[in-house]
Amino acid sequence: MKEKIHHFLESDLLEKYLLGETTTLETTQVERYIAMYPEVRKAYDELQDNLEAYVKLHAIKAPEGLKESILHKVKKQGKGNFKFYKMAIAASLIAMIFGGATFFFYNQNQDLIEKNTIVNNKIKDLEMDMRVQLEDLRNQYIVLNNPNTKRLDVRGNKKAKELKALAYINPVKKLSYINVSHLPQLPEDQCFQMWAEVNGKMVNLGVIKQFDDKEQLLALPYADQAVGYITIEPRGGNAAPTVENIVANINY
Repeated sequence: MKEKIHHFLESDLLEKYLLGETTTLETTQVERYIAMYPEVRKAYDELQDNLEAYVKLHAIKAPEGLKESILHKVKKQGKGNFKFYKMAIAASLIAMIFGGATFFFYNQNQDLIEKNTIVNNKIKDLEMDMRVQLEDLRNQYIVLNNPNTKRLDVRGNKKAKELKALAYINPVKKLSYINVSHLPQLPEDQCFQMWAEVNGKMVNLGVIKQFDDKEQLLALPYADQAVGYITIEPRGGNAAPTVENIVANINY
């Protein structure tokens, strides 16, 4: 039930209801929810209060002198019809002010709905990033502490003798990580890049930065008989590995 109410509040039905834009079916649904669920009633009351506050805050004031100008013209038409014209003018002014305020409020409300959607999307993105990071940390802990994890010492070839890394492979949990503890210095126009060949396809794992955390674990895609590579590429990385510049192999 809570999920049902949450889904309703996440929709824009309350806003549409207040603006008179709901269909007959939607109106029935909104009024039923307001009557049945205190959470919806509270949200509706708060939204209604906010809308009233906006109307009062942004009400359009009639131009200076407009009333006097209209009354002056009315007097010229004759005193006999003065009362009727005065009432008509007052009604016209009220309609003009109300119409302007309603139009302004509608635009403001649409802007608020759009901004609210943007904020909600950003929150969802942050939540997703947090879940991914937590999952990665959990996997790292498993790999480092599981007795089934194999540790492979990775060394650079002649082109990068000082390269040192340690790969962690767990065939039971199907997880693989690598820790690059030392990289030789490269010219400014070059960089180290990591790759993995999985099921016959080459996967770009990104550039390895010289000043990355030496204890950082980089995830490797797991597959039976997968092979990892570290290459020297132009600064910024390459779309495909330069085979002749392979400086280290990781067989896992």
